[in-house]
Amino acid sequence: MNTRNIATKYIKVNPDRPATRAMEKAARILKQGGLVAFPTETVYGLGADALNAQAVASIFEAKGRPLDNPVIVHVTDRMQVTSLAQQVSGPAGMLMDAFWPGPLTLILPVLSGVPREVTAGLPTVAVRMPDHPVALALIRAAGMPVAAPSANISGRPSPTTAGHVLQDLNGRIDAVLDGGPAGVGVESTVVDLTLPVPVILRPGGVTPEELRGIIGEVEIDPAAGAGSPGARPRSPGMKYVHYAPRAPLVLVEGRPEDVAAKIIELAEEQRSCGKRVGILSYQGGKDLSFAGEVVLAGNRKKPETVASELYSALRRFDELGVDLVLAEGLQDNGLGLAVMNRLRRAAGGRIVQA
Repeated sequence: MNTRNIATKYIKVNPDRPATRAMEKAARILKQGGLVAFPTETVYGLGADALNAQAVASIFEAKGRPLDNPVIVHVTDRMQVTSLAQQVSGPAGMLMDAFWPGPLTLILPVLSGVPREVTAGLPTVAVRMPDHPVALALIRAAGMPVAAPSANISGRPSPTTAGHVLQDLNGRIDAVLDGGPAGVGVESTVVDLTLPVPVILRPGGVTPEELRGIIGEVEIDPAAGAGSPGARPRSPGMKYVHYAPRAPLVLVEGRPEDVAAKIIELAEEQRSCGKRVGILSYQGGKDLSFAGEVVLAGNRKKPETVASELYSALRRFDELGVDLVLAEGLQDNGLGLAVMNRLRRAAGGRIVQA
């Protein structure tokens, strides 16, 4: 597949009632081994036939994605899960009942026959059922499980609109289904169910508190915070710098009043050197507009709004052409844990304690 000379088809669809003809057209591309970007309730995914090794390899080529980074397989029913995983444990069934369709990915023992391109050679497979009419209609029309990481260049902020997809992948993929903006805004929670105690490998749209309410004890992998540079990733988003704007991002953590003061100090230092500074902030906080180019990403007291606006805000700094981004941290509990995971990954180790 030549990722540099493709006329990417743009297909506008009704997000609630996608037309059958449009879905059949996109499904035909998947059946032929092509790549289709589509909306989910979290972010836009880049889909390929999960059982076609060459098609899945094309995802890595189009995104520039490291080959040791596994991808999530999207399904429409449990029968498709049984075609991918050796066994569905009691906790897996309970979580499916509670959160599927929805932003929860389960790590299960993989069946032989699933391409190693999907699993990155691991003995496990990541599976989820998306909660979006377009995604579900596409998978049904294709009649296959669909491998789909986020539809962006690897390392960039994930796409929450079709426009974001085209910014990164126009000319590299076969088609994009425009079903409007994604809802949750951050990727799914990933839970490894192959261990004695379930472990959250990536925080996301389903919180640890919600998981514990269904299956009891759940641990959080330490690498879910800042990544694990020296280890083989067991889940998407664990090893490499992700979600980053083009300018370096520095994350400032601490009490809100201390964070604001530190950002003002750092911004003044950078501006005195002639740097153009961007500031990621939130509604309900201190006005920092005098210190740099401020982009607001939701309300700090409502982390669900921050999650839904985070990636658009990070991409906005590219449009502003800043030299450095200073980002305010949030409390890392509930959905704030997922937001902070993404900001820490975007910072790539550039974290300041206020």
